[in-house]
Amino acid sequence: MDATILIVDDEENIVNILKENLERDGYDTLVAYDGAKAVEMALQYKPDLILLDCMLPKMDGFDVCRKLRMKMSVPILMLTARSEEIDKVLGLELGADDYITKPFSVREVLARVKAQLRRASLAEQDTGNEHKIYKYGALEVDTAAYEVRRHGKPINLTLREFELVAFLVRYAGQVFSREELLEKVWGYGYYGDVRTVDVTVRRTREKIEPDESNYRYILTKRGVGYYFDKYCVD
Repeated sequence: MDATILIVDDEENIVNILKENLERDGYDTLVAYDGAKAVEMALQYKPDLILLDCMLPKMDGFDVCRKLRMKMSVPILMLTARSEEIDKVLGLELGADDYITKPFSVREVLARVKAQLRRASLAEQDTGNEHKIYKYGALEVDTAAYEVRRHGKPINLTLREFELVAFLVRYAGQVFSREELLEKVWGYGYYGDVRTVDVTVRRTREKIEPDESNYRYILTKRGVGYYFDKYCVD
């Protein structure tokens, strides 16, 4: 598959299980057992995806994610043994693309990895295509440049945040449930957690909305889901 996965976990048995199954599916793998080594290897080898445990020696997974997001946009799937919502939300807010809760099934991990790599590949293939720019008030969504601008100034979005905005803009006015967004934007349904959608929507709103007390772009249809307001003005 010509894709390299960096596995970051301090539990050798988990690393071995992930490594064996990923390689069986045709992926190349790299391994790091602590956070500092993970940052070093990610920057040196530039893997196509990172499986990142939250609790690591030397530097925890949250700090690793924060540091890497300052330098690269590689898809990051966080692995967490904790059930607390705050840990999952924190990982997403730091720029992780999604999280998987331990104990997990190998099938689930492989499905998430495949979906993330597929989305990243499509994003790369789309770069350079004929420009399609959607304009709503002061907001511009440039699907070829993978850029969102407000009053002409680029907004720093992660790939997942951009894809969420671009998808909702393409279907402005149409309401999508969280499950539908998981399938259409994240690329998987059954294995996904709808809270991932809520966190990503909130994080995206914080970046694109001029007034957090009065949303203009991404709106909520109570009890249904989210939609982009095609009648929004600034």
